[in-house]
Amino acid sequence: MIKRISVPLLLMTVLFISSCGVNKKTHMALEAQYKELGDKYNQSQLDLAESRTRVKSLEEQLEQERKNNAGLREALAKLQGTLDNSISQNTQGNVNISKLVDEINASNKYIQHLVNTKQKSDSLNMVLTNNLTRSLSREEMQDVDVQVLKGVVYISLSDNMLYKSGSYEISDRAGETLSKIAKIIQDYKDYDVLIEGNTDTDPISKANIRNNWDLSTLRASSVVQALQNTYGVDPKRLTAGGRGEYNPVASNNTADGKSKNRRTQIIITPKLDQFMELIDKAPETENTEAPADTAAF
Repeated sequence: MIKRISVPLLLMTVLFISSCGVNKKTHMALEAQYKELGDKYNQSQLDLAESRTRVKSLEEQLEQERKNNAGLREALAKLQGTLDNSISQNTQGNVNISKLVDEINASNKYIQHLVNTKQKSDSLNMVLTNNLTRSLSREEMQDVDVQVLKGVVYISLSDNMLYKSGSYEISDRAGETLSKIAKIIQDYKDYDVLIEGNTDTDPISKANIRNNWDLSTLRASSVVQALQNTYGVDPKRLTAGGRGEYNPVASNNTADGKSKNRRTQIIITPKLDQFMELIDKAPETENTEAPADTAAF
């Protein structure tokens, strides 16, 4: 841990020593030491601010996952309540209690399986996000925003970093950042990747580009082809799409808002067939209610 240094106190000390007749060589050495300590202090403040930002991001993600899990627990509690109500309301034997209990138990196991699967997916997403943010430099993080929303990882890239001005061609400075993102995508082979282009509301004036729909889709396609051809990502995992100006994240009435809307998102999600497989495993329920004229036990 870097101890905080009182720069004014150190300066007073240097001045005091200087006033006591310290020779020029010693005085210069003290000044150099003072400057070095000042630089270390400033760097430690930057590192502390960066650490606090990352801790806040992780705390927000953890709170979101707690809310998601609370919803699943609520569904489990309601299902258990259904069983309790059925037992209390059917004392005459109109319902086969044994079969109902089997159905409830099967449903409970299915819900628990969903909870466990979601927790595993959330853990993988947290690791994926942390690995990516650690691999990016401080300068790259100014043009890259990484978030996890409802179990999906969103990597938002600014257009001034990705593309040449007014074009859909990938710029030279985007290569290093894309290579790091491609490395993460390669490490998580069970995830599909959607590249989504977005623009502001300013009309495009290019002979070979009709409108912002074209521009956003062409930009997404450029990123997809770079991931495939340059970085070796399996094209079967990739999808390119454009949303034009119709998915803004800020107002288009300001230059800053337009800059935020001109973005390309890399959206990383677990494969859809895995979720469909879980749905297929859902327990089937049967109508166990006896006919109205059945005699009570």
